[in-house]
Amino acid sequence: MAENENGPLTETRAVKGRFLFRLFAASMAVGIGFICYYRLRLLPVASGKLERWAWTGLFHCELWFSFYWFLTVICRWNPVYRFPHKNRLSLRYEKELPDVDIFVCTADPSAEPPSMVMNTVLSVMAYDYPPEKLNIYLSDDGASELTFYAMLEASSFPKQWLPFCKKFKVESRSPEA
Repeated sequence: MAENENGPLTETRAVKGRFLFRLFAASMAVGIGFICYYRLRLLPVASGKLERWAWTGLFHCELWFSFYWFLTVICRWNPVYRFPHKNRLSLRYEKELPDVDIFVCTADPSAEPPSMVMNTVLSVMAYDYPPEKLNIYLSDDGASELTFYAMLEASSFPKQWLPFCKKFKVESRSPEA
């Protein structure tokens, strides 16, 4: 138990197949180098002004896209997956977790059926978070009577549904699912 409390909160694993991406990126860098060499080698010296402006524009575009490509490759050079240890997070920060307010918004009962809205509210209520620190609000901007009565009818359901989900470890806690 003490090991879980003091252990790291995430585990980092390297993505497989990095060698192939690095090989591809190196071949692209060589190709970009050849394009820049080609442009510099064929610098229009004695040509007219129009050709020089066209060459300058093309060369600046190629430099800009080369720089952009370089930035994207830097971001993808060493990809990793991070897997959180939720149980360790819960054990370590259970008392320090902040209060969370969640707003579920709806406006039109024909576009967003009340059953779908109630499923969303019930799914949010089933979050693995201390219930005393979780506040859920339903905002009905359309002031629909249908949504209001659906909320009244669904208000007693979580008292049976949420303990059932926790007791039998039901992961998909939306009643519709």
